[in-house]
Amino acid sequence: MIAQMLLKSKEKTTYSEDSTDEKPIRSIAKALSWRVVGTLDTLLVSYILTGRISLAASIASVDFVTKLILYFFHERIWNAVKWGK
Repeated sequence: MIAQMLLKSKEKTTYSEDSTDEKPIRSIAKALSWRVVGTLDTLLVSYILTGRISLAASIASVDFVTKLILYFFHERIWNAVKWGK
């Protein structure tokens, strides 16, 4: 990925070619992968605090769904912002 970026940066591209928007499916994939990491963290912290795996799993499950949805919309809103592109 970094190598591709370096090679691409040497090519002559216009600003409009370089600032293409991400597709929603990419935002979904990023949201899912980040939520897996975040949910494992929540599961571990919840278990340490409660000492009950069933309660920790319940907390992590709710956390996964709500934050997945929030992250998706957060990504889509930021994708619409032209600042910094």
